[in-house]
Amino acid sequence: MTSSSNFTTETAKVALADVLTALEAPENVQKLATAKENSGNEVLKTMQFVFPAVMQIQNEVIKKYGFSEGREGAVQFAQLIRSLEKEDIEVAKLHAQVRSYFLPSTPVNSSTDTSIV
Repeated sequence: MTSSSNFTTETAKVALADVLTALEAPENVQKLATAKENSGNEVLKTMQFVFPAVMQIQNEVIKKYGFSEGREGAVQFAQLIRSLEKEDIEVAKLHAQVRSYFLPSTPVNSSTDTSIV
């Protein structure tokens, strides 16, 4: 298991870039396309089909960085990335790219008025 002291901002950037490369591999593009097709435009189904596929691909990558396989390693990785993205904009951008595979895009500007008049 990786300790947070071994997992630096630079390591996080490389790991996230590796995750993105894995997500873009032809066999994974096909796997994700099928998962997205099965989920349609429904958020709940996206979390049911697409999220597990992305996590499986991510877990294959992060075990190379010392994270345990399965949920525990994925949770530890996510916690470390979230703490590092507060300190480094590039980590935040890379993490946002990974999340974009399973989360719908949301507006960045939270001050936009979306109330119905």
